[in-house]
Amino acid sequence: MPSPFEVSFAEIEQNIELYVDEVFSTLQSDFMTMPKGEGFLEYPIFEDGYEALKKNTKGFSILDTESILRLSFEKPIVLIVLRAMLGFTPPEWADAATAEIKLEVPQNAARAIDRRVRLRPGVPLKTSGVTAERVRALVIAACRLLTTGPELVDGKLIHRLSKADTISGLASIAPLADLGVPYSMLLYERFLGRPFAGHRDSVSELVGDVVELAIEELLTKHHISFRKTKRAERIAGFEQAPDFIIPSEYNPRIVIEAKLTNDDGTARDKVTRVQHLRTMSLKDRSLKEGPRYEVIACIAGRGFKQRRQDMKKLLEATQGKIFTLQTIPEMVQYSSLKNYVTR
Repeated sequence: MPSPFEVSFAEIEQNIELYVDEVFSTLQSDFMTMPKGEGFLEYPIFEDGYEALKKNTKGFSILDTESILRLSFEKPIVLIVLRAMLGFTPPEWADAATAEIKLEVPQNAARAIDRRVRLRPGVPLKTSGVTAERVRALVIAACRLLTTGPELVDGKLIHRLSKADTISGLASIAPLADLGVPYSMLLYERFLGRPFAGHRDSVSELVGDVVELAIEELLTKHHISFRKTKRAERIAGFEQAPDFIIPSEYNPRIVIEAKLTNDDGTARDKVTRVQHLRTMSLKDRSLKEGPRYEVIACIAGRGFKQRRQDMKKLLEATQGKIFTLQTIPEMVQYSSLKNYVTR
């Protein structure tokens, strides 16, 4: 069966259910893999920091703040290990340090320190300056929290330190470091925290960029003039700027919306945006004049496979010009982009 972009919209209207199935068949679920991205820590590097901290603390039997501070400046990967032991994000650790030490540690500063360590885990940190003071506050707060463990809370609440390794403070860390964690407890805490959640959040933009990168490479390959917009950028004539404008924002003839999502709610939001672009393309235009510009959607991810009605709306808004990662290479041949190929 032909793809919807290969036939007239009249044909799509007559057999829209079949064309919904055709688009679905080219949408691939790729949630099983993620890009590592810049700053990804391989396990041996993390383990090196863990072993250094374990040795420094005599198997986590004593947390000497000054000793751990010196180690953190010499071997910054230790900071990542401490954060993992706490189970905090960088901003959460910053808030905890600000509350514990009474020294303001901005969330962005904590993010910057965390990123710097992940990018250069083996390069020592400076021991003086504002950043050094913030690192000191983070380490002191971590040592206090890990030593004392969670405070008592209402039975309807759960404390963030009520984890197998921190529920009794320092007394619960050493045994686990020696004997390990029961597999059932590991699974339970993974259930509460979602595996790879922190990394998935940190590379979310890279995941989304897969579709945009494929479009950009295609347009560049064919020497087609285009304007790629930035996130939340304001473009005259558009209430919300599309991801790509061809040939330029001053003379839009084709607009492309790109999205990879495994969430049906996000997919629905993108469908609504594409519908709005279609409406704007017809504003103040007669039937004879036709739309001001062609609207193309490039999509990926299982989020777009959840609602058939949304896919019908997308087919209508683009007049069948829907491309997936699998069919993006055909986009020039089967759209008005072919009119802008210069080589």
